Amino acid sequence: MENWGIRQSLAYHKNFQNINFMSNSILNLAQVGCGYWGPNLLRNFYGLIDCKVSHVVEPAKERKEFIHSNFPDVCTDCCFEEILANDGIKAVIIATPAKFHFDQAKLALLAGKHVFVEKPMAQKVDEVKELQLISEKLNLICMVGHTFLFNPAVRYVKSMIEKKELGKLYYIYSQRLNLGRIRSDVNALWNFAPHDVSIIQYWLNENAPLSVAHTGSSFIQNGVEDISFLNLKYPNGVMANIHVSWLDPNKTRKITIVGSKKMVVYDDLAVNKITVFDKGIDIVARLGENMDFDDLSVLTFNHRSGNIFSPEIKWKEPLKAEAEHFIECIKGKVSCITGTEHALKVVNILEKAK
Repeated sequence: MENWGIRQSLAYHKNFQNINFMSNSILNLAQVGCGYWGPNLLRNFYGLIDCKVSHVVEPAKERKEFIHSNFPDVCTDCCFEEILANDGIKAVIIATPAKFHFDQAKLALLAGKHVFVEKPMAQKVDEVKELQLISEKLNLICMVGHTFLFNPAVRYVKSMIEKKELGKLYYIYSQRLNLGRIRSDVNALWNFAPHDVSIIQYWLNENAPLSVAHTGSSFIQNGVEDISFLNLKYPNGVMANIHVSWLDPNKTRKITIVGSKKMVVYDDLAVNKITVFDKGIDIVARLGENMDFDDLSVLTFNHRSGNIFSPEIKWKEPLKAEAEHFIECIKGKVSCITGTEHALKVVNILEKAK
């Protein structure tokens, strides 16, 4: 995980930062946590030419050594309180366990810092609402790391839906499965499902589901569910099923969308991440019969099977796009697509699943 070959690829960016750090266009950032996912965030934010990651708060000795080896100009001799008190630091990246997200995000906002916090933004709706209130009052960006909304394949599906290429959407089902990594601080639902919930909310224009039903079981640790099935029903008739597990023989990252005209499979692990199926079932009336589609006796069903194709998608690392978006939001260039409003809807669904 730690051999990214970043020294050569980021040499230009580091030199640019050192020369231009005093420029008003360069934002000074600090990161809190550099454990499992933190190195990926650090790599991408560090590589941006219009910001500088000057500090990382990380208590573990081996993680500090990793940071020194790969990012030698980043200071690790600091604590969270020092970061908050440093007026030169304009934004904080939070990559700690989920149980710390709310408290640390709140303190950073109250200290006048913009905040990027890994998913979930918080574990309660009321906590997200509080972060929303503070960030809006202080005119600060509070953004959650729903990385898949910056995935070109996810955005391609979004464009197909908006152009009505799939016809009327019927249902969506996703599978996010693996054997490990087992966690104790959150269950499989809160670990994996925020990704799929955020994607489905994004595709369906943020409409809240009419109902949320959840079934899960704990096998490895008491009280920590290893597997979950989450069922959502939306006002437009679309049904969604989300299956997550860290106790499965196969690593799967797949979402299937079924529409009246076409069907799509988004497989994040495949080379061709999007496969479009020109398949469906058309309802037709028998010739000579009256065109009463409520009378099933006069209807026949045409099974349509056309072309299958994988579109060419220009790839860009989603995490890099996400980091760039955060900086652009701070500079007021764009509106935040994964801000507190989006986070609120995702956490609301997950909290109802409890």
